[in-house]
Amino acid sequence: MEFRSARLAVLQLLRTVAPADLPALLQWMRTTRDFDEFTQDNNDVILKNIAEDLRNCLPLETMLSSEHLALQKIQQQPEPTVHVDAFLYDEDFIDSLCEEGKMSRNYCMVCGSHRTAPLGFISHSFSLMELKFIYRHVLPDLSGKVLVDVGSRLGTVLYGGYLYSSASQLYGVELNGDFCQLQEMIIKKYQFTDRIKVLHANICTQSLLLQNADVIIMNNVFEYFLNETEQARAWEYICHNVRKQGSLLVTVPGLEDSLSGLQVNIQLSPWVEEIPLNYDVFPEKDIDREALEQIHLYKIL
Repeated sequence: MEFRSARLAVLQLLRTVAPADLPALLQWMRTTRDFDEFTQDNNDVILKNIAEDLRNCLPLETMLSSEHLALQKIQQQPEPTVHVDAFLYDEDFIDSLCEEGKMSRNYCMVCGSHRTAPLGFISHSFSLMELKFIYRHVLPDLSGKVLVDVGSRLGTVLYGGYLYSSASQLYGVELNGDFCQLQEMIIKKYQFTDRIKVLHANICTQSLLLQNADVIIMNNVFEYFLNETEQARAWEYICHNVRKQGSLLVTVPGLEDSLSGLQVNIQLSPWVEEIPLNYDVFPEKDIDREALEQIHLYKIL
């Protein structure tokens, strides 16, 4: 059926709906996710296939035994907290895991009682929704630009940048060799090698890369993986080398939150200008507004 015929058929069907039920039906059509399978573009499908590939390679909590400090810091949270990777597990997927008894959203406050409280969830990856927001609404056209993801982990920022942007080169810098191998596996399988390169390195050895980057993305990058002295040194290195005028810095959380509590000599006002973001431009109805508001954009002065 062609567009014109399909449109007339839909309108004709709506005219047959009982007047009392029409508002509810129209509201459902505006907000439902039932049409997702018809509206998803091919890039969304590719990213979901990548997520499935990675789920098959990783434990449910998506943490590796080699991440000693991160595991320790999660265990030290004031409330029971689990790592749930937002790229691999969206809300619907988590609900299905809870129904199967493989995951819980709550913990027992008193063993053996019915007193429960919500578990804290943290993620070290952007969700599909957050990736689309960053590349479609936060960043400008990246044609001919170089993007660096500091702490690329599973590579989600790189894959999203390959599919949702025209960046000429996408570099991931990752300290953990196990995650570098996973990224290389995905890059080769999906033939991303022409624009994505993963460096198994400490970001504090990559001065030239930082100095030449047009966009740098840092998602919760140091807090769980470095002690406070190492975090301070890394931020001083970033501030010293990210100086290309007009280049962009995307961080989660904001710089003020990341630097608070660290002994650093970094003055933000001479270095960066924060660019306000308009979260209302994001077209999805079912969005995690709180997660989006953690994303901050800065221009280097």
